[in-house]
Formats: sequence, structure tokens, C-alpha cells
Amino acid sequence: MRLSRADKLAYALPALPLAVIGIPVYVFLPKFYTDTIGLDISTIGILLMAVRVFDAVTDPVIGYLSDKTPGPLGRRKPYIAVGALGLALSILFLFRPMALSGSSLTFYFGFWLFALFFFWTVITIPYESLGPELTTDYHERTSLFAFRDGFLILGTLLAAAAPVMIDAAVNALGQDPNERLRFSIMAFLFAPMIVMFSFYCIYRIKETFSQDTKEALNKGVLSVFQNRPFLILITAFTISAFGSNLPATLILYYVEYVLKVPNAEGFLLIYFLTGILFLPLWIMISRKMGKKRAWIISMSINTGAFLGVFFLGPGDAFIYGVLVFLSGSGFGAGLVLPSSIQADVIDYDQLLTGQRREGRYIGLWSIAKKLSAALGIGIGLLLLGNAGYSPNMAQNDATVMMLRLLYALVPCLCNILAILIICFYPITEKKHAQILRDIENNAD
Repeated sequence: MRLSRADKLAYALPALPLAVIGIPVYVFLPKFYTDTIGLDISTIGILLMAVRVFDAVTDPVIGYLSDKTPGPLGRRKPYIAVGALGLALSILFLFRPMALSGSSLTFYFGFWLFALFFFWTVITIPYESLGPELTTDYHERTSLFAFRDGFLILGTLLAAAAPVMIDAAVNALGQDPNERLRFSIMAFLFAPMIVMFSFYCIYRIKETFSQDTKEALNKGVLSVFQNRPFLILITAFTISAFGSNLPATLILYYVEYVLKVPNAEGFLLIYFLTGILFLPLWIMISRKMGKKRAWIISMSINTGAFLGVFFLGPGDAFIYGVLVFLSGSGFGAGLVLPSSIQADVIDYDQLLTGQRREGRYIGLWSIAKKLSAALGIGIGLLLLGNAGYSPNMAQNDATVMMLRLLYALVPCLCNILAILIICFYPITEKKHAQILRDIENNAD
């Protein structure tokens, strides 16, 4: 089934404001709450890992419920609407913290952090579940997810550039920028976008499946693990995602305390802009070589480039920028291709079970993404704290070495392991076409 550009755009638009969950929360927010608000770095690490345990429950539950929810609006749209409103409210409170301290500050941060990730689950699981339902074409899916993840990268790019643009606007108005003001402005910019773009997607996109299965939650989730291609895919993806989340968490610390140069946001802009520019190339490569091979190539490029980052030191900003560019060239592929492969795996599940269970697969996929991010940020910050990190001052040698290891070397090792695992993934374009024919024959 071919999709119009207008439908692809409508489906992709919510990904742009949803990217606010990425850069600000994983990159800017920890440093904001440690260095400006005064929350202990280890406390933040523990809370961010705890919220992922919470996600381990809510993600498959929301996926299961959205698979089963019948109604005139469809299975996914009611959750997207409620999630968008709740997520916007949570961002407003988390990005604009009250003047608190001690246990009150910890409770405030923890409450709104859990609220943010709960509503993020409520909107994201059904939203991502829409994608595999919209088309079963092997390459059209890659195009669809390129639209979606392209807007995700664009939103991430916008979020990365937000501090620089906000500072410029505030200076132009004759005021002095500060961290609290930056986060307040980001909240008022991104929260309305989430609501507007999500509701446009609801209005434009038509759901194609409306089945209601009576399969129990525990049986439905456990049966997913009988899908061998999915197990291979999610294992490789989780390991790779854990490795990529460490640099995302630690880039501000690395640039300031290892390279000892200002403006880490500029390197983020290079990385994400490169990801967008190279995305059409990866679509072409996947059409010629297959999704699996294209993903392996992208991880290999990322690993080769990032290995050099381990050896950099004070003042190596130019070399670092070149390596960030090379690494960023494979960034888009690491988003689009696993999502497209996952849609094919869901078709294989339909062949095995006779049911469309996107919600359960997306729920488990979301756990993998969030768990890898939580472990990246939690372990990274905890180890950094144990190595002797002290805010706003020169770091000791142990802290600097820990930053080098966590920021550069560990992600490279994760990518190498993920490449070895994904080599065993069995579904090619030819095999996927056969899966669709078997599904059609079984339906007759």
C-alpha cells in the first residue's frame, strides 16, 4: 500500500515535539537540576533508573490496552489525545520547577518526572503502533519511518539549538539569559506543539485495524518471545541504544571537562543536522542492499568515528567536530532502519498468531529504548559521581578518565556486539514478501 506525502507528513508531525523528551530531558535536564537547581547527581541517576522500572510495567500495559480498545475513533487515537495533554502539562511543571530544597525538591522532581514518562508512554506506544499498520510494503515502510524519524531528528535538532536561539532572543530584548529562563521558554514552546501536532495526526490519519482480541496480558506478552527474529532484533537494538545513550547523557560533561571548550550545543547541532542530511542516502542504501546490511554499515561507521574520540584532550575541538560529523552520518539510519525492520517482524507475528498486535511489540520495544536510555543516564551519572565529580570546578584525573571510557569506548564496544548479533536476523525482502503471501492465503 502506497501512502501520500500528506499522510506521511501528518503521521510524522508529532515526532517533532515528542523529541523534547530526548535532548532536554536526557542531556540538559540532569545538569540543570544538579548545577542550577541543586539536586544531588546520584539522586537524579537513581530516579531516572527508577522511572524506567515503572516504564517496564506501563509500556506493555498501554500497548496491550491500545490493541484491545474498540471504538469509533479507533484503537490508538484516544490514547494519543490523552497522552498529548498530560505530557504537555508535565513538561510545564518539570521545566519550570518551584523554589524548593531538600526532600521537597526531590519529591517534586520525582513526581513530575514519573508523570512525564507515564504520559509519554500513553501517547508514544499507540502513536508508534500506528506506523506498521499504515502500510505492509517492505520499502514503503522505510520511507514512512524516514518521515517520522526525520521529524524526530529535526525536533531533536531544534531542541539542541533551543538554548542558543533563546539566549540570542533574550539578549536582543536587553535581558540576561539564565538556565531557569531557558527552560521556561522551552516549556512554553514545546508543550503547545505536542498538543497541536498530535491532534492534527488524529484528525488526518485513518486507522486500518479494529480487531479486539481477548488474549490475556501475560499470555500476549510472553508469546512475543516465541518470535525469534524479534528477539534477535530487540537484543541488538537494546545493546546499541545503551551505547548511544551514554554519549547523549555525558556530552555536556565531556566537552566541558575533557575537551575544555565552550558551546557543546554546537556539536549537537552538527551531529543531528548531519543525521538529517544523510537520511535519504540510507534509504537508497537500504533499497539496494537490504535493511539489515544498511544498519550494520551505519553502526560500523559510527563505531570507527567514535573510537577516535577516546583519545582526544583539551583543545581538540576541531578534530572532535570532524568525528562528530562522521558519527552523525549514520545516526538517522540507526533510528529508521530498526523501526522498519520491526514492522516486518510484526507481520511475521501475524503469520504465527493470526492477530495484529502492534501495541504489544511497540510496548516491549519502548521498554528497550527507555531501559537503554535509563541505564545510560543512570549508570553514567552514578559512576561519574563515584569517580569524584564536583559541579562547576576542575575534575580530578579519575573523573576525566571515567568520562573518556563512558563517553567513547563503551559505546563502541556496544555497537560491535550489536553488529555481531544482528548478523543472525533472518527476514530479507524476499522472505517478507513470502510472509505477506502466507498471511493472505491463511485469510482466504
